[in-house]
Amino acid sequence: MSKKELRKLQLQSLKVMDHTEVQQKCFRIEQSLFESPEWKNSNTVAVTISKPPEVDTWNIIKRGWEEGKTMVVPKCFPKNHELVFYELHDFVQLEQSYFNLYEPDPDKSTAVNNKTIELIIVPGLAYTETGYRLGFGGGYYDRLLSAYSGITISLAFEEQMVGTLPIESFDMPVGTIITDKGRIDCGG
Repeated sequence: MSKKELRKLQLQSLKVMDHTEVQQKCFRIEQSLFESPEWKNSNTVAVTISKPPEVDTWNIIKRGWEEGKTMVVPKCFPKNHELVFYELHDFVQLEQSYFNLYEPDPDKSTAVNNKTIELIIVPGLAYTETGYRLGFGGGYYDRLLSAYSGITISLAFEEQMVGTLPIESFDMPVGTIITDKGRIDCGG
């Protein structure tokens, strides 16, 4: 099955999850993240602005602010498939862009050097226990991660864990996956 077909199937399976169950699972995942040494020891954290049916990241950003962390969020530049991270102090810095994603408005935000990011929370649709992920397409994160030496974590519902994925030479695994059922150290 192609990655495109897998993305479609995975999105369909996530969209049928019960709303209250999703909220409870997000809470469990958030709590595990906040208790992790990766979170506790990172001052600058990169995370995307989620939209359903993804694990909710809005509360994660708010918690980072409460703890005095520098929270940075990406903006996609499709011409060169590049992600640029901007410091987020307030949700009013966001604008809706491609695919109704919320991204930082560069006119209201300051770009950060990727070397200052200690922890990247990497999004995806499906994951293997070895840390490989099925992204949303475009290869933005694989390009970014190929030059990144910091800590990577993905947040996933147990339903997003799969036995295998088609893996290509440029696919970059994450180091840890936190699900509603626990933590998976991938070694990536």
